[in-house]
Order: sequence, then structure tokens, then C-alpha cells
Amino acid sequence: MQIPVPTEDDDAPAEPGEWSLERVRGELDRLDEALHKLLMERAEVVARLARLRLKPGVALRPGREAEIIRRRLARHEGPLPPATIVRIWRELLAGTTAMQGPFAVAVCQADPAAGYVALAREQFGALTPVRQHRSPAQAIAEILAGTAAVAVLPFPAEGDPAGGWWQRLGTRDAPRVHVVARLPFWAPRPEGMPHVSALVLAIASPDPSGRDRSLLSLAFAPELSRTRLAAALVVAGFALGPVLIERDEPAGLARALVEVAGFVTEADGRLARLDWLAEPPCLLGAYAVPEPEAPS
Repeated sequence: MQIPVPTEDDDAPAEPGEWSLERVRGELDRLDEALHKLLMERAEVVARLARLRLKPGVALRPGREAEIIRRRLARHEGPLPPATIVRIWRELLAGTTAMQGPFAVAVCQADPAAGYVALAREQFGALTPVRQHRSPAQAIAEILAGTAAVAVLPFPAEGDPAGGWWQRLGTRDAPRVHVVARLPFWAPRPEGMPHVSALVLAIASPDPSGRDRSLLSLAFAPELSRTRLAAALVVAGFALGPVLIERDEPAGLARALVEVAGFVTEADGRLARLDWLAEPPCLLGAYAVPEPEAPS
């Protein structure tokens, strides 16, 4: 935003087009007052929204939040860094979410230096209560018990025993736990920020952001190769991302965590084409593609 050129009626300095230090500070004070007024007005609208909610539970809409931030980034211009816009809106969204009910985060971080707690605060606000756990099961137990709204777990890694938590999300029993977001949402990592990746779990279902990826859990015969698995998924119509495979030879079964482009729902016809699987495909959830990143 450009500061307007003073008019003849203004208390302008001697040099045309230049402002005194006092006047610049006064303009900043005026803008701060206007910004604060708008923030208070926004909070009033959020309060009305909370009263209109028909379903009980946590006011969690990660997809809509991603959509809001993307709109702000698309309209942004000028010298203020885009990362600052993301930080402002993440704190704003965290504050207005907390207005609508208790909100705490359970984080799996076995290594104190791993950075997952910092990643959770980056997404859910510096003042949001965060509880640290050493295992994924402990963090998931918190959301099942209702003592935390979301759980932040390290992104699964092939061959990592602690990374196999996603295999336990396949149950269709209530309450159903879903993947609803991926962290960090802001992909460029400034110096000092954690360089780890995590998934956010919640009992709430994921919501689309307009540019998403979905996660599928697939069970199949262990002799099926990664190449043949990927080819079969492409034939079914999926655009593939990373594929993580865990094979249990004694049990005669293998499971894959497959990332696919788009927001997939249980009604997606492509899932019915996977009739060669050992078990029906399980949709684990979806997340908004981090920014800035090229579309899949």
C-alpha cells in the first residue's frame, strides 16, 4: 500500500512529497486503529457463526482456512513479506477458533529437539495449549478422549516402526479419526524454523480447500511390486504422489499409504475399480497442498 501524497491542507514538511517523522507515526497510529476495529468486527461475526452452528464439536475447518490464506496471498502486493501474511492469519484463525470452544493440540515428539511442537504452534497459534507425547498412540488417544482437538504426528516413513501409525486408522468404528491437514502449510522454511513434516489428525472430517491431496490405505498381496501397484492405481484413474509400503510376509499381506491428487470422497467411483485389493480401500483423509507449491 502506498502512503498518499499530502495535500495543501496537510501539515506537510518543506520538501514536496515528503512527510515528517511525526506525521508518518500518526498515519501508522491511524491505520492501527482501523485494523483493530476491523479485527473486533471480525470477531463479532465469528461469535454469530458460533451461535449458528448446528453440530456440536470443535470448530475445525482446515480446508477453509487454507482457502482463506490463499486468497490473501493472491491479493497481496508490496514490500510486506508473504510469510508475514501467513503468520498474521494463522494467529487470527487460531484466536477465533478458540473463541468457539476449548482447543488443545496433542503432539507426538519423542525427541525434544525434533521440532514438531514448534510446527504445531506455527499452525495453531503461539498461545494454544500443546501437550507433548512420546508415541503416536498417546497423541491419538487424546483426540479420542476429547481432551485434544487435533493430534500432530510425524509424517510416516517407510521402515520406521513408529511411522506405522497410519495402519491403525483403517477402522470404520466411531468415532472415526481422519487426516485433515499437513504441516507446514507455508513450505519455505526460514532459518531457525523446524524442517520436519507432519500430519494433523482429528475426529472431524477433512474439508476441501480447492487444491488438495488425499491419503489412501490399501491392503494387497505382498508379492505385488511397487511398480505394478502404481500402474494399477493409474489405470484406476488416480494421479499418484509418494507411495509408502509396509510388507508383512508372515501374515501374507502388504499395506500401502498412497498419496493421490485431489479431494477424494468415499463415493469416488475410482475406489470401486480397486477390486483386486485384499481388503476394501480405506480413505484416511485429505489435506490442503502447502503454499507456495505448483499444482499437482
